Amino acid sequence: MATSLDEVDRSILRVLAKDGRISIRTLAERLHISRTNAYARIDRLVADKVITGFGARIDPARAGLGTTAMVVVTIEQASWREVSEQLRSIQYVEHLTMVGGDFDVLVLVRAPDNQALREIVLERIQEVLGVRSTRTWLVFDEVTGTHPGLS
Repeated sequence: MATSLDEVDRSILRVLAKDGRISIRTLAERLHISRTNAYARIDRLVADKVITGFGARIDPARAGLGTTAMVVVTIEQASWREVSEQLRSIQYVEHLTMVGGDFDVLVLVRAPDNQALREIVLERIQEVLGVRSTRTWLVFDEVTGTHPGLS
């Protein structure tokens, strides 16, 4: 269920999305609210699971993951739970999403190199029980932006 957010909440989310390490004092000053109000709002956003965690943004190439690919997977329809569980356990699978359309699952893989990617797709993903087929798209460049609706 979606939580009702006002403009101050959205401003807090915008700032935190850009800099999750900002101090509450600086955040409050930037948004012209009290520190108590900032603490209370962030606590509420965490409790309501609008904010689901805090973390670092990592440059995959600098972290030794120079090959990125999107792997589209077609599965047997009744096998989503089992396939999802097995795909999540594969090393270098960063994200997976169930989608509607010409395929069923979109998998983001970040691997050290093409050889590792080949092994992940041909020997790990395609061996998962319930996977019918895969198609791999190499990613040449990525652009990240702000979250829609928050800007």
